[in-house]
Amino acid sequence: MVQWFPGHMMKAKKEMEDILRVIDIVIELVDARIPISSQNPLFQEIVKQKPRLFLLTKSTLADDAMTKSWVKIFEKEQKPCLIIDALTGFNVNRIASHCRIVLQEKIKRDQARGMKDRALRAMIIGVPNVGKSTLINTLVRKKVSAVGNKPGVTKAQQWIRINKDLELLDTPGVLWPKFEKQLQGYHLSLVGSIRDEVVKKEDIITYLFGFLKDYYPIFLTQYTQLSQEISTLDLISHLGKRWGIQPSEEDRIYDHILKDFRSGAIGRISLDRVSHE
Repeated sequence: MVQWFPGHMMKAKKEMEDILRVIDIVIELVDARIPISSQNPLFQEIVKQKPRLFLLTKSTLADDAMTKSWVKIFEKEQKPCLIIDALTGFNVNRIASHCRIVLQEKIKRDQARGMKDRALRAMIIGVPNVGKSTLINTLVRKKVSAVGNKPGVTKAQQWIRINKDLELLDTPGVLWPKFEKQLQGYHLSLVGSIRDEVVKKEDIITYLFGFLKDYYPIFLTQYTQLSQEISTLDLISHLGKRWGIQPSEEDRIYDHILKDFRSGAIGRISLDRVSHE
C-alpha cells in the first residue's frame, strides 16, 4: 500500500497552520506543466483567506502556449499568478513587486494607521519537487537551501531574508492522503513529486507515450525516431536497444525516459490541458 502522507508531511501541515498568523502572504508554487494537478487541496484548508500568489514554476519545461492559457484561467478565477523559471531566473525579480500588488490594500491600511514599512513575510508552499529550494537559492543568489531532483529534500521550516522588503519562510513539500483522479497521480509521478519507488513506472511511461501520441506526436517521433503508429511496448523496446539496455532491465529504460521527460529532452510538454484546447 502506497504511503502518500508520511509523518513529516503531517508535521509540516501542523507547522504551517501554527505559523500562519505572522504571515502576510502565501506564495504557492505549482509546476507549469501541471498547474492544476500540482495544487494541493489541503493548502486551501490551511491558508483559508490569507492572500496568495501562485507561481508557475519550471516554465521553460512547459508548453508556452498552454502556460499562457492557464494564466488566463487563473486570472479569470481571481488567482494572482506569475510565470517563473528559477534555473534561468526568468521573472524571479518580479516576485516581490507582485507580492506588494496582491497586498496593496493591506499596505495602504497599515500606512494610514501610521505603521512603519517592514519586510513582507511570505510563506512558500508547494508539493514536493516543485522547485521551492531552487527558487530561494536564486532569490538570494547563494546556496541556502538543499536542492535535489527528488521529493522530500526540505525537511523543516526555515526563514530566509531575501532583502529589506521580503522575508520568506521555506516549508517542506506536502502531498495529500488520496488522489481523487488517477491522472493526477500519473502527472505528479511524471514530474517527480512522488518518489519513483512508490509508483509502477510501466504504467506512467505507457500513459506518457499515449499522451504524446495524442498531443505531441512530433515530439514522440523525434524522440523515438520511429513512426507513432508502432505500439508503446515496441517503442519502449526500441529505445532500450538503442541505449544498449537489456530487455530484462526494463526499469533502467523507464528511468531513462523519465529523466529525459523531466529535463525537457523530449520537448516542452504540458500534461494539464486547458479544456478548450
